[in-house]
Amino acid sequence: MTNEGKIEELKLRLSAFMTRIEELNPEQTSVEDVDQLIGLLEELEQKMNER
Repeated sequence: MTNEGKIEELKLRLSAFMTRIEELNPEQTSVEDVDQLIGLLEELEQKMNER
């Protein structure tokens, strides 16, 4: 994948992540929800570090 393609993919994933964060209701958010979000961040970080 080219660098441009990689950047576009990361932008889309980050946008999806931000949408999920914005839609969370703090009173209804479970530990599992937070764990899933952390997993998404770890995936983003891993993708960003791939060369």
